[in-house]
Amino acid sequence: MKFAAVLLASAFAASPFVQAPVQPVTKAQVSFTVEQPQMEPAAYSIEVSEDGTGSYRASYTASATGNSAPEPVERAIRIHDPMLSEMFRDARSHHFFAFDCEGRHSHVAFTGKKTLAYAAPDGAGSCTFNYSKEQWVDKLAQSLQAVAYTLQVGVRLKRQQRYDRLSLDSELASLQEAVQNGQALEIENIQPELQSIVRDPAVMNRARGRAYRLISQITLADSHPGK
Repeated sequence: MKFAAVLLASAFAASPFVQAPVQPVTKAQVSFTVEQPQMEPAAYSIEVSEDGTGSYRASYTASATGNSAPEPVERAIRIHDPMLSEMFRDARSHHFFAFDCEGRHSHVAFTGKKTLAYAAPDGAGSCTFNYSKEQWVDKLAQSLQAVAYTLQVGVRLKRQQRYDRLSLDSELASLQEAVQNGQALEIENIQPELQSIVRDPAVMNRARGRAYRLISQITLADSHPGK
C-alpha cells in the first residue's frame, strides 16, 4: 500500500493543474491529462471517480496577436456507463496503467502528450504517450478526448452567446455532427449552455432549434437502460 501511495503522488503531482498537496487515496479515480502547446486549450485534464463524478480543467495561452489568454476553465462533470465501467475495468486489468504504453511510430504526427493515471487503495500507476501501441489505450484516450471536445464546445458556446451570436449556428451544427460520429460524448455536461441558448430570444431560431434537438438527445439517452 505504501508503494501505491508513492505511485499516486508521482502520477498526480505531475499534472500542471494540481496545486494542493497530495491527499490520501480513499476512492478509485482515473485521470487523463493532455498537453498540446500549439493548440487551445494548451492543456486540459479530466478526473473521474468510480461513482461517475469528476472534474474538467483547462488552461489557455495568450494568442499570437498579443491578446490575453482566456481564464482557466474548471467545472464539475459526470461520466456514465458504459465508458465509466470500461475505464476502471481497463485500468485494473492492465496493471493500473503502470506500463510503457507509447508506440514507437516515428512517422505518427504529434497530437499531444497524453497521460492516463489510476489511483485507488488497491494500487496506482500511469502511462504517458502520443500514440499508444495498445489499441485499448488509444480507444480510451479517444473517448476521453471526445468528452473534452464537448466541454470545449461548451466554453465556446457560452462565449459566442455573449459576444458573437451569429457563430452559434455553425458551432452547434459542428457539435451535432460530432455527436453523430462519436467525436463528442457526454453532452449532458453542457446542457446548461444548450438550455441558455434555447431560452435566448436574441439567438436565431435555427441555432435555438439545434440546441433544442441536442437537449432532446440527452433526454433520450437518460431514459436508456444503459445510462
